[in-house]
Amino acid sequence: MTQGQPGAGTGAAQRAMRPVPGGGFLMGSDRHYPEERPAHRMQVAAFSMDATAVTNAAFAAFVAATGYVTVAERPIDPAQYPGVQPELLAPGSLVFRKTDGPVDTSDVRNWWSWVPGACWRFPEGPGSDLTGRSDHPVVQVAYEDALAFADPSCCGAEAVLAAREASMDPRQPAIRIPRKVVKGGSFLCAPSYCRRYRPAARHAQMVDSGSSHIGFRCIRRARP
Repeated sequence: MTQGQPGAGTGAAQRAMRPVPGGGFLMGSDRHYPEERPAHRMQVAAFSMDATAVTNAAFAAFVAATGYVTVAERPIDPAQYPGVQPELLAPGSLVFRKTDGPVDTSDVRNWWSWVPGACWRFPEGPGSDLTGRSDHPVVQVAYEDALAFADPSCCGAEAVLAAREASMDPRQPAIRIPRKVVKGGSFLCAPSYCRRYRPAARHAQMVDSGSSHIGFRCIRRARP
């Protein structure tokens, strides 16, 4: 777990948390997606977790207090993405677009688009905003952004976006961007297509990528 930005953690330190008791549980599933196998017993110590996902209002307060700039708002280094089309190297993020009808579900590009200018302030891209959504979960945040908000050095909190060590995608050997595990379903999940809303589900997400359906919470573990 890397350190957050200096002076960060303003929101995480003040957020209401709820205690979660420790105990044993069965991690993973042998009946669904390959990345969940094998199911195995695990133990977890007690911890506290945010009562809700971090909201737009809380993240805005953090940015105002620290001047933090999210990954989606920063220039992109072409060297990290060999072979990517130049128009896709503008700062931005992934946005879900509802289709007009049935599409080929084997190609996620039919409903996901890289949108230049999309970020936590403009979650669907230029022209969108946070009006009426101050209490909605903040989205378009990458792993680094969540860590900066939590800032373990400030308040002992951690960002709950991942549950295992970073790994690379063997299907994209030229792109050396680590992945972390994302837990929890979204408004896109349905039994007919994506069943990652189940407690056992785990899905890999590139650490440099946000999207319009992923938020985060902070947890605080007991200090040894």
